[in-house]
Amino acid sequence: MLALGWAGYLQLSGNFHVVDKGILYRSAQLDNSQLKNKIENYGIRTIINLRGENPTRAWYVEEMKAVKATDVHHVNFALSSGKELTKTQIEQLIALLRDSPRPILVHCQAGADRSGLVSALYELLVAKRSTAEAAAQLSFRYGHFPWLRSSTAAMDRTFERV
Repeated sequence: MLALGWAGYLQLSGNFHVVDKGILYRSAQLDNSQLKNKIENYGIRTIINLRGENPTRAWYVEEMKAVKATDVHHVNFALSSGKELTKTQIEQLIALLRDSPRPILVHCQAGADRSGLVSALYELLVAKRSTAEAAAQLSFRYGHFPWLRSSTAAMDRTFERV
């Protein structure tokens, strides 16, 4: 019952969390008003969309409306939560996290798996935090649970390779 309550909270909150205050935030797919709120309240200057470009989908159209109304830099970087990242993808993500205007908001659909991996990579390779601190970004706290043969274990395998 507690797990269901937590999952409900994550859904309602947009699974929005601070990774590194003033530098990196993570979330699920936010609706237009949630996204505008985060841009305004956290000064977001770059959004990294891990779902990729989807111009025919309502969520993408709404996201682009929110971005166009601001001066926010928008990057589409498609990842699959069921596939391990290549070395090149990791290098490209690190360059984005290091060089994009900050603060950065990284998001995927649920804010648990792809966003978790990118946040963990940031913590380990950009912020130079410990492996344990970085690995905590891929945890149940954010809705990530790669057990029982879940395809999202690819995110954990990617992190373990780094």
